[in-house]
Amino acid sequence: MENTLLVIVLAPLIAAILAGIFGRWIGRVGAHTVTILGVAIACGLSILTLKQLVTGEVQNYYGNVYTWLVSDGVQMNVGFMVDRLTAMMMVVVTFVSLCVHVYTIGYMAEDPGYQRFFSYISLFTFSMLMLVMSNNFMQLFFGWEAVGVVSYLLIGFWYTRPTAIFANLKAFLVNRVGDFGFVLGIAAVLYYTGSLDYKEVFATAHHAFAAKSLEIVPGYAWDAITVTCLLLFVGAMGKSAQMPLHVWLPDSMEGPTPISALIHAATMVTAGIFMVARMSPLFEMSETALNTVLIIGSCTAFFMGLLGLVNNDIKRVVAYSTLSQLGYMTVALGVSAYAGAVFHLMTHAFFKALLFLAAGSVIMGMHHEQDMRKMGNLKKYMPVTYLTCLIGSLALIGFPGTSGFFSKDALIEAVHESHLPAAGFAYFCVLTGVFITAFYSFRLVFMTFHGKERFDTSEAGHAHGARAVAAKHDDHSHGHDDRSHDHAHDHAHDSHGHHGGVPHESPWVVTLPLVLLAIPSVFIGWFTIGPMLFGDYFGSAIYVEEAHNVLGELAHEFHGSAAFVEHGVTQVPFFLAMSGVFFAWLFYVKMTDVPGKIANICSPLYKLFENKYFFDDAYFAVFAKGSRNLGQALWKVGDSVFIDGLLVNGSARAVGWFAGVIRGIQTGRLYSYAFTMIIGLAAMLYFFVLKH
Repeated sequence: MENTLLVIVLAPLIAAILAGIFGRWIGRVGAHTVTILGVAIACGLSILTLKQLVTGEVQNYYGNVYTWLVSDGVQMNVGFMVDRLTAMMMVVVTFVSLCVHVYTIGYMAEDPGYQRFFSYISLFTFSMLMLVMSNNFMQLFFGWEAVGVVSYLLIGFWYTRPTAIFANLKAFLVNRVGDFGFVLGIAAVLYYTGSLDYKEVFATAHHAFAAKSLEIVPGYAWDAITVTCLLLFVGAMGKSAQMPLHVWLPDSMEGPTPISALIHAATMVTAGIFMVARMSPLFEMSETALNTVLIIGSCTAFFMGLLGLVNNDIKRVVAYSTLSQLGYMTVALGVSAYAGAVFHLMTHAFFKALLFLAAGSVIMGMHHEQDMRKMGNLKKYMPVTYLTCLIGSLALIGFPGTSGFFSKDALIEAVHESHLPAAGFAYFCVLTGVFITAFYSFRLVFMTFHGKERFDTSEAGHAHGARAVAAKHDDHSHGHDDRSHDHAHDHAHDSHGHHGGVPHESPWVVTLPLVLLAIPSVFIGWFTIGPMLFGDYFGSAIYVEEAHNVLGELAHEFHGSAAFVEHGVTQVPFFLAMSGVFFAWLFYVKMTDVPGKIANICSPLYKLFENKYFFDDAYFAVFAKGSRNLGQALWKVGDSVFIDGLLVNGSARAVGWFAGVIRGIQTGRLYSYAFTMIIGLAAMLYFFVLKH
C-alpha cells in the first residue's frame, strides 16, 4: 500500500520536473505526454485504492514514510493517512486534473509557454495530493503552501499582463492573511496536545483542551478549543475564498481557463472544506466555532451569488458561482453535516470543472471574446459545448436527477434540521440562493447560446478582427521574449480574430474532457448519495457529536435515490430553481430590454453589485494605501529624520561641533597653554584643598 501511495504522489512530481527542466529538449509533445502519463497513473491508482477500500480488500492506511526532523521531542514526519475520505479526494483531484491536462493540449496549443504550463499543472496536482493524503499538520501545511505557490505562478502565467500580475499578487497576499491564522491554529494544536500527528491529536483533544482558556483580550477568557478552531478556519477562509477573504478568486480568472477549472473548481479552493471536515473531532467541541463557520458560509453563499447576476464576463460569472457554492459547503460544515459538505464538494468538482472548461471552449470558439453581451445563438455553431454546458448548469441549479440535485437538496435539508442559533439565518440564505443560482446560471446559458447573434460574422468584421488582433500582438510582443505573450494575442494566426468571423466548435481534445466531466455531473449522485450521506461510507474519517447529527435525523426519511428525486420535485428548492430559470428566459430571450430598465430603476443597488460591495476599494484604501503611507512615514520620519538626520548625520554634526570647540583651544601659543595650566591647577587646588 505504501509503495502504491508513493507512486500516486511522485508520478505527477517527476512529470512536472521532466516537463519543467527538460521541456526544451523533450518538446511540446514530450511535455504533454509525460505529464498526462504521470497524472493518468496517479488517477488509475487512486481509483484502484478507492475500490479496494470500499470493497474491504485493504484497510485504512496510516503510516510514516520517513522522519523529516525532531525538535524538542516533537516529530515532524512525512506520511500518509488514507481512508475513504482521502481516497475520494484523491480520485476527484486526479480525475479532474487529467481532464484539464488533455483539454490544455487544445486550449494552449499556440502558447509559447506550453511546456512551462504543463509543468505547473502537474506540480499543482502533486501539491494537492500531498495536502489531502497527509497524516500530520506539518505535511498538511506543506501541501497548503505548495498549492498556494503554484496557484500564484499559474494565475500570473501570462506575466507581461499587468492585470495578471496584480491578480496573482492579490491572491498571494490575501491567502497570506488566511495562512497566518492557519499556522497559529496549528501552533495552538501543538501547544495543547504536544503532537502534530492527526491520530494523537484527535485521540487526546478532549483531555488536552478540557477547561483550558485563553485571554486574548485581558479580562475576557475564551475557550482554547474555540480559539484553535477559529484560527484553523481563518486558513480555510483564505484558501476556500470565504467572506471577507474572497476578493482574490474572481480576479484569478486572469489566468488561463484550464487553471480556473483546476484551481477554482475541484482542488485548491476545496482544500479548506476538506481540512475542516478532516478536523471534525476538533470543531465538534466548539459550538461557537460551528456557528461562526455557519454565518460566514451563509453570507458567502448569498451575497456572492448576487454578484453573478450583474457580471458579463463568462468566466467571472462561473467564478462567483464557485464562491457561492463554496459558501454552501461551508454552511454544511457549520451544521456538522461534514459528509454533506464533502459530498457537495465531490459533485461540484465535476460540474464546475465542466462549466469552466465549457466557458473556455466558448472563448476559443468566439476567438477569445469573453463578454456574453457579444455572443448569442452559439448552440447553432457549438452543439457539443452547448449540450455539456447545459448539463453543467442543470447540475449547478440542482435540477432533479443531476448530481448537484442530490448534494444541494440534502445540504439544504440538513441546514433546516439543525438546532444551532445561526441555522435559521443560514436556511434563509441557502434557500434564497437556489433562485439566485438558477437565475445567473441560465442567464449565462441564454445570453451565450440562445437569442439573436450579437457578433459580427461578416467578411469586413472578419478582416477587421484579424488586423486588430495582429496589431495587438505586435504591440504586446515588442520588447519581450517569445515566452511571454498574452494568450489572447497568441492566436493572431487565427484568420478570424475575436472581433469577427464565424464561431466554431472546439477540437476533440477540448470537447472530450467536456463529455467525460458531463457523465459524472449527471449520474454520480444516484449511486453515491446513499452510502456517503446516510450510510457508513466515511466511517471514522468524520466524527459528529450525537447532538449535532443532522444527517442521522434525515437518514430515517431516506428511501433510495429514486424516492429522493420524487420527493425533491415537490419541495420549495425545486420551484425556486425553476422560477429562476423562467425569469432568466423571460429577461434574456423574450424581454431583453427589461434588465437594463431594472438596472436603471435600482441604480444604487446595481452599482453596489457592480463594485462588488466595495470590498476591493476598502481593502485598497485601508490596507494597500495604508501600508504604503505607513512605509512612506517610516521612510520620511524614521529613516530620513531619525536614523539619517539624528543618528547618522546628527552624530557626525555633534562630533564636528565638539571638534570645533576643541580645535579653538589648540592655538599653538605658549602663553595660552601656560594660562590654561594655571587655571586648571587653581581649579584642582580649589576642589581638593579648600573643599576638604
